[in-house]
This record gives sequence, structure tokens and C-alpha cells, in this order.
Amino acid sequence: MKLLFSRRHHLGSWLIRFITWSEYSHVDLVLDDDLLIGAIAGEGVVLGKVNDRLAKSSKAVMMHIPVKELDVSEAFAIGQLGKQYDWLGVIGIGLKRNWQEDDKWSCAELVASILAAGGKRPFDSKYHHRITPQHLLSLNFEKTRIK
Repeated sequence: MKLLFSRRHHLGSWLIRFITWSEYSHVDLVLDDDLLIGAIAGEGVVLGKVNDRLAKSSKAVMMHIPVKELDVSEAFAIGQLGKQYDWLGVIGIGLKRNWQEDDKWSCAELVASILAAGGKRPFDSKYHHRITPQHLLSLNFEKTRIK
């Protein structure tokens, strides 16, 4: 499985990085070399293109994580398309509150759950609502800087 971490020259990106002590403000699941799934503020869980995400990014890195059941994790991810962005959950991270909503996703929360669906559980699922891109980036897997 490949994860794409990115950041932008944008106030929202800076704010997320500042509050979460993250080098990157966003993370997506890369389905193939061209498509990705991610939870985007204002859009929810969407299917996008890797090149479009990179074009908007000021910095990006790809992480490769071995997953036991890649097809299961990708099917789970596809099943989340169209769900809303979890604004309250994200605000709750900054305020140290669990305001996560079960039918909405933040980018890192979605990716952690996608990993778990495929059999890779680096985090206890009861804490997925607190996961940031930095938590995922800190996992000890191969990373390649691409921008």
C-alpha cells in the first residue's frame, strides 16, 4: 500500500501542521500510480488524481506499507467515498476532545482505518480519532520524497 503525504502553501495547511506538530498536513491512500482516495476539508472522502494533488503541493513524500489484505483495505476505502469530512473530529484533536463522528472522516483517521481493514494495525482503533499525518509518517516504513 502506498500513502501520499503532502503540504501546501496555504493557511489551513500551515495551521494543521502547527497544531499537530506535523511536517505534512494531509495524507491520501494511493490506489495506483494515478488515483488516490482521501478525506478533504470541504469535500469529504473523494477520489482524485495523484498528479493533481502533487500540483497543489509544496512538499510531498510517498510511504510504502506492506498490508496483508490490500484488496480488502482498498474495498473499504472505496466504500467510504462520498462520506463527509469530520470537522468536529479535527477540531477535537486540537482541543484534546473526542468529537469524532462515526460517519465522517479526517484524512489521517481514514488512512489508519484503511490500514486496519487490510490487517495492518499499528494503532489501537479506539485512538484513530486522534491520529494525525505525523503519526502515520512516524511509522517505520520506506519513504520516498517526491516533491
